[in-house]
Amino acid sequence: MHNQPLPLFATQFTHARKLKRHHHFYVGPTNSGKTYHALNALTQATSGVYLAPLRLLAMEVRDRLVAAGVPCNLITGEERVIMPGAQHTASTIEMMNPSKVVEVAVIDEVQMLQDPDRGAAWTHALVGVPAAHVFICGSNAVTKPCVAAISSLNETYQVTETTRLTPLVVEDESICGERYSKPKLKSKLQKGDAIIAFSRKDVLTFSARIRQWGFTVASIYGALSPEVRRTESERFNLGHADILVATDAIGMGLNLPIRRVIFANTHKFDGVASRLLNATEVRQIAGRAGRFGLYPTGYVNVFEADERIHIAHMLTTDDDANLSKLPVSIGFDQIETLGNQLHTGKIAEILAYHEERSRFQHALFAAAPLSNQIQQALLVDAFAPGMSLKDKYIFVCAPIALNVAYEKDYYLLCLKSVAASQIRGLPITPDWLAGNSPKHLEAAELLSHNLSLYAWLSFKFPKTFTDGEHVQALRQRISRYIEGALQTQTGYGDTQREGELSHYRKR
Repeated sequence: MHNQPLPLFATQFTHARKLKRHHHFYVGPTNSGKTYHALNALTQATSGVYLAPLRLLAMEVRDRLVAAGVPCNLITGEERVIMPGAQHTASTIEMMNPSKVVEVAVIDEVQMLQDPDRGAAWTHALVGVPAAHVFICGSNAVTKPCVAAISSLNETYQVTETTRLTPLVVEDESICGERYSKPKLKSKLQKGDAIIAFSRKDVLTFSARIRQWGFTVASIYGALSPEVRRTESERFNLGHADILVATDAIGMGLNLPIRRVIFANTHKFDGVASRLLNATEVRQIAGRAGRFGLYPTGYVNVFEADERIHIAHMLTTDDDANLSKLPVSIGFDQIETLGNQLHTGKIAEILAYHEERSRFQHALFAAAPLSNQIQQALLVDAFAPGMSLKDKYIFVCAPIALNVAYEKDYYLLCLKSVAASQIRGLPITPDWLAGNSPKHLEAAELLSHNLSLYAWLSFKFPKTFTDGEHVQALRQRISRYIEGALQTQTGYGDTQREGELSHYRKR
């Protein structure tokens, strides 16, 4: 079955193909020392690269290496921080350099191969990173397809399965007993608790309420920039916050001194519908409890008694993913070739054709889904029809959330600036940024996202986005405002669960 010739994309990584790479898998649950082993090897290597799932993790590892006396660059889509003489680089995985040969590469959070939008970046790193020794860290969910792919490349590997360094225990009684109640929650909270909610609204509501109950609180959720998440995690790390309220954004990487993880819900909305948390998610989040060296045991709990069953079940369920083929994304060379064949400059047409007609057949690899890229491509074709295919492709890959109108509008302004060759300065700084009222928190988060897009585009189109050097100063101003607002915001009254309960009682 696996004796097929390598797909063309694998042969394009010429530097990796010339090396006889050896792969070291460190797979297992959180708090089991996986990344610790890999980062030790990276620190001791004469040259190396760390490939992160998040800017935040790239920043953390860069700082860790520099603190250990190893000069290290930071390269993400939004910044380039180059240290003189550095032979090590920490970068986001999409920024992997396939032509810079190093001694050691670390690919972190490999289970992200399952991500429909970004999974292909992990495939490309696995197949293409040019390092003599490749350390692959993450949950055990995707080890089988990774090992099959490496074997097909005639490269060697070894798998080390790590086990938790501290036991993880589901507490005997739920926080609120049979049914959720605010007074019971208030009486059961303890310093070192992390409440995990699955929406920004719930995180802010719980944070405000728990602060009113007399605790100090740190808040972490996906809409916050890495800089703010870092500040909030530091407050919790240093004991300046008793309790952490967070989304599953803490499931990746952040080392936090959590004694007990409390799930505020066992469902999450995944963009399409509300569904039960799966085994990989429960393990990633619950596993944050019981930090080694700080707490002898990690504890896990839920709000209501019947929710314990699902969490306990997921913690004992094998989290093997149903991923049999590794995702591969379309590259610009393929897009250009298809454009010539189809006699079109419409990138949406090319991507749709590729999605429907020209997917390659292979036992180990499959074309990554393109639905989100096609949505962006339709906008690019509509608002910048005369733009070159190469520039269109850059905009199709731009990291934005099209379902957020504010982000989409700014994206279109940037697109039109490039199409018309007009210089675009930084996003306008609003007056409220100088104040300390928390009522502009959401606007500040959105402004932060637009600034991230500006920073990303300033590396692609420096003649249009000419203020790249001023991004950091504005980013710091926005981050300071958000950090202040998080401490004083008053939430949204009821959480999602409470809203549903009151609606149910009125019926």
